[in-house]
Amino acid sequence: MNSMPEPEMFAARPPRQALSSTVGNFRWVICAVLLLGVTKNYMDRQVIAVLKGRLQHDLGWSEIDYGNLVFSFQLAYALGLVFVGRLIDQVGTRIGYALAMVAWSLASMAHGMMSSFNGFLDARFALGFGEAGVFPASVKAIAEWFPKKERALATGIFNAGTNIGAILTPLLVPWITLRWGWRAAFFLVGGLGIVWLILWLAVYRVPESHPRCSPGELEYIRSDPSESQAKIPWLRLLPHRQTWAFILGKFVTDPIWWFYLFWVPDFLQRQHGLALLQIGPPIVVIYLMADVGSIGGGWFSSSLIRRGHSVNASRKFAMLACALCVLPIVFAPRLASTWSAVFVIGLAAAAHQGFSANIFTLTSDMFPAKAVASVVGLGGTAGAIGGMLIAKFVAHVLQLTGSYAIPFAIASSAYLIALAIIHILTPRLDPVRIDFSATDE
Repeated sequence: MNSMPEPEMFAARPPRQALSSTVGNFRWVICAVLLLGVTKNYMDRQVIAVLKGRLQHDLGWSEIDYGNLVFSFQLAYALGLVFVGRLIDQVGTRIGYALAMVAWSLASMAHGMMSSFNGFLDARFALGFGEAGVFPASVKAIAEWFPKKERALATGIFNAGTNIGAILTPLLVPWITLRWGWRAAFFLVGGLGIVWLILWLAVYRVPESHPRCSPGELEYIRSDPSESQAKIPWLRLLPHRQTWAFILGKFVTDPIWWFYLFWVPDFLQRQHGLALLQIGPPIVVIYLMADVGSIGGGWFSSSLIRRGHSVNASRKFAMLACALCVLPIVFAPRLASTWSAVFVIGLAAAAHQGFSANIFTLTSDMFPAKAVASVVGLGGTAGAIGGMLIAKFVAHVLQLTGSYAIPFAIASSAYLIALAIIHILTPRLDPVRIDFSATDE
């Protein structure tokens, strides 16, 4: 694999024209609101996982029933990423994200009103479709509010919400359930969307029309070369190599994250004999490490850009560093010490999040802002499809071998493969050239 960038990629970029001496920081408030939105997103999707045993007992679900609920969510998520991403590009980030939050929060609360399996199946599908809007909207907001040199760091910060949500859910949901029952857990967690929605509508505008965005900050945000604002039809994105670099990168790496989410607790129980109540501390450590990786991976490439390296070199070297940090996970099934295994898995989870922060940012590096959400939707769909496939694959491997050796081996190599694909398809991260005269709707 020729993953090492070429020497000329390190050439210092031409000095920019001096920006206004007063640059505000309101864009980081926007980033914080996005962080809260992603946290809420992951809490809603994981409530049912925390309550799995209780719901199986109360409603008589089999393991196959639960598996069908997970599949329903992922199928809807895959479909939603295509259509919701396109909707956000058409109606704008502020309204598009608000609609997505309302849709998935109502679907989350609807779980608490269901008693039949089919009712839960419908609620789960609706939740997956609505939740698909979170990353297209978040990445688009970053493209609107941040210059390229800060986008990976900002993406890493809001992406850390995935891990915060994964930590908060198993802490809050059991507490709520013991006091008011499992239905209340769905109602209360889903209802948090109302609070976030009020905050979002109060805070978010595009920088040009925001009273809190100073002229100096607006000048800083728009310091990158200007882009056409013409709408780009979805089908016009598919012929571009840059689109497929993102799609295939997500298809290869996203399933590994789904593998961590759905199978690591079982691995710790099987391999290290941990009881259910003992899984909490290791899982918290894994996700805390993932949070550090999410922010650190974005910071690393942004730091390289600030030091004068090209966007191409900075993104790819950050992704290469993350890919190398995943390699030790191949040894996880052979480690006798529980905490050694937890550290190796946590390092891999952190590296995934750092890689993810940078691969998301590639869309805003290569595509006009009007197309970012649509491209993210296409890649997310590919990742969700990959998640469905790996769930089937891991289940069959465990059934036949009883060992996690093959899944962890696949996880260790996936990121180097993804980076090779991205580099082959986009060796210099060239911006997409589109004839905007043919895109007017």
